[in-house]
Amino acid sequence: MLLQQLVRTSRLVAETSSRLAKIDLLAALLREAAPEEIEIVIAYLSGSVRQAKLGVGWATLQAARTAASENPSLSVLDVDETLVRLASTAGKGSAASRSALLRTLFARATTEEEDFLVRLLTGELRQGALEGLMVEAVARSAGLPAPEVRRAAMLAGDLGAVARAALDEGAAGLSRFTVRLLSPIRPMLARTAAGVQEALALLGTAAFEYKLDGARIQVHKSGTDIRAFSRLMNDVTVAVPEVVEVAQALGFEDAILDGEAIAMDAGGRPLPFQSTMRRFGRKLDVEESRAGLPLTAFFFDLLHADGTSLLAEPYAHRYDRLAQHVPETRRPPRLVTGDAAEAQAFFDAAIRAGHEGLVAKDLQAPYEAGARGAAWLKIKRADTLDLVVLAAEWGHGRRRGWLSNLHLGARDPAGGFVMLGKTFKGLTDEILEWQTKRLSELEVRREGHVVYVRPELVVEVAFNGLQTSPHYPAGLALRFARLVRYRDDKRAEEADTIETVRRIAGAPSERRVVS
Repeated sequence: MLLQQLVRTSRLVAETSSRLAKIDLLAALLREAAPEEIEIVIAYLSGSVRQAKLGVGWATLQAARTAASENPSLSVLDVDETLVRLASTAGKGSAASRSALLRTLFARATTEEEDFLVRLLTGELRQGALEGLMVEAVARSAGLPAPEVRRAAMLAGDLGAVARAALDEGAAGLSRFTVRLLSPIRPMLARTAAGVQEALALLGTAAFEYKLDGARIQVHKSGTDIRAFSRLMNDVTVAVPEVVEVAQALGFEDAILDGEAIAMDAGGRPLPFQSTMRRFGRKLDVEESRAGLPLTAFFFDLLHADGTSLLAEPYAHRYDRLAQHVPETRRPPRLVTGDAAEAQAFFDAAIRAGHEGLVAKDLQAPYEAGARGAAWLKIKRADTLDLVVLAAEWGHGRRRGWLSNLHLGARDPAGGFVMLGKTFKGLTDEILEWQTKRLSELEVRREGHVVYVRPELVVEVAFNGLQTSPHYPAGLALRFARLVRYRDDKRAEEADTIETVRRIAGAPSERRVVS
């Protein structure tokens, strides 16, 4: 397949507002792709590349741009092969080698193709082909039910592999994607609720659990073999020996448990999130760190037990099975109620204990791997949002030489991010030094003193309400925003959406928008 076909489809998808029309365009292109091209096409249409790290930044890309070709000749396989070579280029002289590879690639590209590639490689591709649409397009092109494709993608954590199987083998190909012990699946996620009353209005009688401010873990047990995976599906077993020991003592022959690992002080109060995350550092001596910063494991869901997948079972049933084998001391405090006063008192108790708040859960909901549906609702102790860093401004005065003022955006489900404001509050010298280095690596362009970056870093931001603003696309701006922490356990696609922001803005009392 010529790259030109993909670029044209990307442009048409970006230009149409119709969801069905987008799906038709994407499905038509997928039907044109050869088997070996499908995973590449899925990645590019989703705005990403298959290679983890290319080692090229904005300046390198701009320097490599050249006079455009008039005749489209690049194939998607040509591009992927070049990116493979870029990713494997290292050592002395590697910068020059990468520049030469890019110049050769761009010399074969048309103007439109070159622009597409630069935006793809800098994370600036905004075409509205989000994973939800891509799932529908794969289903349409393969003639399969969308829920079956979605389920396979959630279990596999790789839509490209699922798409290739679906288009090559149909339903038989999808049947291979099942829950497998020792292979992680995407965790179920929670939306934000304004408070316990909103949660009860949405769910009715619900289970409320303490929201622990630790590291999400998924623990797999297969006989004596135990693996622990992070929220991002990385194997972190060696970093959490305490979790492994707890899992060994549970009465399951095989199981997949969802939970949290958290560092706590001698009195049982949670330590700051950053303390917990230090246990996952690459260069840490695990035994030394364990002695000085032990982790406590809590489990709140059971996805598989003794040969049976529980994903489709109601949450209440999954929890009952969990409680049969996991002692109460290893489960977050929990209350099942439909009474707002009881739920509020429970929320207040969670805050007094030093936790973030609560998670409200629909008792009848299945476990929707990878989904952020309305079945789980997080209720936090203050107005906070997980937003994406879109740009940063060079500081002045004592912050001269550091990237300081952060531009913050909420995720737009239709594609891209919607800016909500800026903040330089809450930034310590340590954070300023780190973020200057990291944001410089993510730079895509500069305009004066503003450095625009690939939208990859997620930050938790506290704020004192929202106000109407003509300066931002959503018409809303954060009031007195301040950085709480960087969320290096989250991807940009897990950030809060602009719909969440609008719901908070429309909620009563202290969350009301200030005009």
